[in-house]
This record gives sequence, structure tokens and C-alpha cells, in this order.
Amino acid sequence: MKVLMVLTSHDQLGDTGRKTGFWLEEFAAPYYVFKDAGADVVLASPAGGQPPLDPASDQADAQTEQTRRFAADPAAQQALANTVKLDTINTADFDTVFYPGGHGPLWDLAESPVSIALIEAFERAGKPIGFVCHAPGALRHVKAVNGEPLVKGRRVTGFSNAEEAAVGLTDVVPFLIENDFKALGGKYEKGADWQSFVLEDGLLVTGQNPASSSAVAKALLKLTA
Repeated sequence: MKVLMVLTSHDQLGDTGRKTGFWLEEFAAPYYVFKDAGADVVLASPAGGQPPLDPASDQADAQTEQTRRFAADPAAQQALANTVKLDTINTADFDTVFYPGGHGPLWDLAESPVSIALIEAFERAGKPIGFVCHAPGALRHVKAVNGEPLVKGRRVTGFSNAEEAAVGLTDVVPFLIENDFKALGGKYEKGADWQSFVLEDGLLVTGQNPASSSAVAKALLKLTA
């Protein structure tokens, strides 16, 4: 099995002067779910090379068993430092795609024509697609084959308004996933704040927050089996 993981290249948290990027747990937890299942994992990002890490996700209180495993894994660190450019990816080479979150994707992947086309290609090919936390925002401009929003009429989740308010970024992010999905006709659902909550709608898998990361990856594995 060959898995594509798509990370953000965006490192600016709006106009705050603070840094953002991908969230470490949302990369590390799925990465090891895939690797432990024997998958060949390829990492990609819009700019290629080392994607920006949200510094908040590397603080002591954000560490998990998987992030500590990554910290002791030179091969994984090397792979992350050398992501391939997203526009070089051929979807035919992969069985599934997973997008880790962090706030970065709201700025670049959500608006990237390359990412939008990539997701649509996976969807048209009948391959499972997975997104966690803020990464579901990458779906906002993705269309179904009928030209309607891909999320329209679909059960979807993503970082909730309550969680965004809790981290104090409601007025910083370019859009709120919960509001955006509802406006697009998606059937947005959410669980308790910070608890794992994952929805599957056909081959579309979405997770609400960092705690949902492993479960999204495991769902993708089952769908590709």
C-alpha cells in the first residue's frame, strides 16, 4: 500500500506575527499508523522540503507517545525535511491520501488549485481521502463530479467553532470550518471538545481535532484493505 501525506507550507498565523504550520501530533500519529501497517508513505507539501511546524505543537504539554517516537526517529525526521513538491505528485501512484492539520492549511491548501485538483483526482478514482482538525478546510473549494461542493450532503467534521474560540483564534483564521461546511451544504457534526471524533461518509473521512488523528488514519487503512 502506498500512502500520500500532504502537509502545509504556510507558516504565518494571519497578521499576528506568530508562527503556524502543521500540528506535530496530527502528522506523527497517522504516520506511524501507516508505517506500522507496512505502508509506503510519501510526504508532500506545496513548496517541498521542510514544512513549517507549529511551535505550539512541539511544546511539552502537546507531546504524545507518537511525537516522542518521532523525536527519536532520524529516518522519519529526514523524510519530513525532504517533502516532495505537491505539483509533482501523480495520484495514480497512491492508494489513499491523508492531510494533517494545524492552522497552516487554512491559508495555503484550502486555496491551492494543485491541492484541489489532487483531492478531486483521488475522489474520482474511488480512493479514500482523509483529513483531520484544520485540514478538512482543504475541502472548501473541492467539487464533486456534478460540480457541487464535495461536502454538500455529506457527513463531515473538522475543528469546531468552540475549539477555535478556546484557542483564541476565531478572529484570526481566514474562515471557520464549522461555518464553512454548513454554508456549503455539508452535514457538519462534532463531538466533545478535544475528544476523538471521526466521521466516514463513503470514502471521505474527517476528524475533528488532534485526538482524532490516529482514528482517521486507521479508517483509511480499512477502506483501502
